[in-house]
Amino acid sequence: MYRKKLLAVVLIGALGVSACGANDQKPAGDAAKPEKGGTLRILSESRTLNLDPAKSQSLAITTLGLVHRRLTGWQNAVGQHALVVPDLADTGKTSDGGKTWTFVLQDGLKFNDGTPITSADVKWGVERSFAPAFGGGLGYHKDLLGGGDYQGPFEGKELDSIKTPDARTIVFTLTRPYGDWPWIASTPAFAPVPKGKGAEADYQEHAVASGPYQIAKYQKGVQVELSRNPNWEPAKDQVRAGLPDSVVFQLGQEASVVSQRLAADSGDDRFAFASSFVSPAQLAQLQQNPSAKSRVVTSKSGAVAYLALNTQKAPLNNVKVRQAFQYAVNKAAYQVASAGTAALAGDTASTLITQGIEGREQFDLYPSKPEGDPDKAKALLAEAGFPNGLDGLQLVLNKSNNQTDKGEAVQAALARANIKVTIRSLEADAFETETNLADNPTYDLILGSWQPDFPSANSNIQPLFASSEIGKGGYNTSRYSNPEVDKLIEQAQSTVDPAEAGKKWAAIDKRILQDSPVVPLIYTRNSFIHGSKVGNFFIADFPAYPNYLQVGISK
Repeated sequence: MYRKKLLAVVLIGALGVSACGANDQKPAGDAAKPEKGGTLRILSESRTLNLDPAKSQSLAITTLGLVHRRLTGWQNAVGQHALVVPDLADTGKTSDGGKTWTFVLQDGLKFNDGTPITSADVKWGVERSFAPAFGGGLGYHKDLLGGGDYQGPFEGKELDSIKTPDARTIVFTLTRPYGDWPWIASTPAFAPVPKGKGAEADYQEHAVASGPYQIAKYQKGVQVELSRNPNWEPAKDQVRAGLPDSVVFQLGQEASVVSQRLAADSGDDRFAFASSFVSPAQLAQLQQNPSAKSRVVTSKSGAVAYLALNTQKAPLNNVKVRQAFQYAVNKAAYQVASAGTAALAGDTASTLITQGIEGREQFDLYPSKPEGDPDKAKALLAEAGFPNGLDGLQLVLNKSNNQTDKGEAVQAALARANIKVTIRSLEADAFETETNLADNPTYDLILGSWQPDFPSANSNIQPLFASSEIGKGGYNTSRYSNPEVDKLIEQAQSTVDPAEAGKKWAAIDKRILQDSPVVPLIYTRNSFIHGSKVGNFFIADFPAYPNYLQVGISK
């Protein structure tokens, strides 16, 4: 399991929206020029702010990165693929084809309390992520480090797969070659925690900082204030600009109210941005306000939304039946149900690898109009032995994600191809239980959405389609199991050269879609609004979120 189900639920419910089309997005630095100083305010719908790297699923360019550095970081910009770059350390070297990785930390790095950051602190941070009390964070590294039954460092045990021959060198010996390990080293668990510290449950409220900011005040459910870390050196950090003097997170804010406040652009809200997407209804209102409209920034693309087909349940265990769904869906109707118009919702999708990922290839194995081709779907069903169509299928939705409109659009489209579907809406906990069942789940169809945790097709494909991710908290909701694909995934993961790996992932994308375990629907778009004094607020090609680490305040 790489993410908790809760995060998947959030992603499933996320609407990618655009006011004027993705190409109207302001390029980085085109608007207000930020300067050093001032207080940046981030208005959050969430009532919690997780600043514990072991528990966090934060992207490398968002919240956690303000307080914690990691071994590696991301460099992203509009019109460019994201790159893995040095952060605390270099980007790693391997001499045995990707099984052993060595990183060397920069000299002279310090925590906010002035103590040196050493390789032992990074090792401790990674080991701490194995402790049951600090679960919930991204766990791509755990199997690769041979964690097994390891329960963390607090009982005096260490992971033999991590060595620290000196204070600046850390060596990881993996269970198998893994070319994306430099990307894995940018995930939250690779932030340093001072060796011997972090056993307390509330560590997130007073975590020791390695980034440009330290925790000054933590008010649960209300507000978190960050102040400058006096021992952070800008010259040694190419990932973070560290421009504001302080950053204030205001928690528990109503998203619709936040949009109205930022549109009004008065007082402290001029120095703020919203961490939540602008909803389609709110976006339509903002179009009537020229000032607000100019402060809406939209991603080119985002998560891939898809219809998952339970491949282990008849009649969906028949590949011809599954291929019929590729033509039966009405992607144009799904766009309207998602965000009102196609321009707001995002482009129709035909691949599993999301846009903005290096190595992605655009293709369509099932070409048709955006409205679909019901006659082609009926013909495939007839070839599969179902000349009268299908009846009795269940589409399971998560109530908390407001999926009804989208589910009904899918239901109506399938009916045109004589595929009769009933919708069953579940509360979040029941939905999680249903999709986590190891054996015999009752659902036939599920709506899902996915944006990778790091900029590699590996993070698109493996979590959703490897056999190991079926049930037990995994995200393979199509319950797709193909030994050939599992082997191809492992081969691609073992490839160190990014260009060569990209070609392999693109081939796997096509191979999986031949089996049609899911129907790609759209690549969603995300829009965010900011105050007039917020500068360098941009969304790069990946991910579909603003880069918090580069934002500043203009005078």
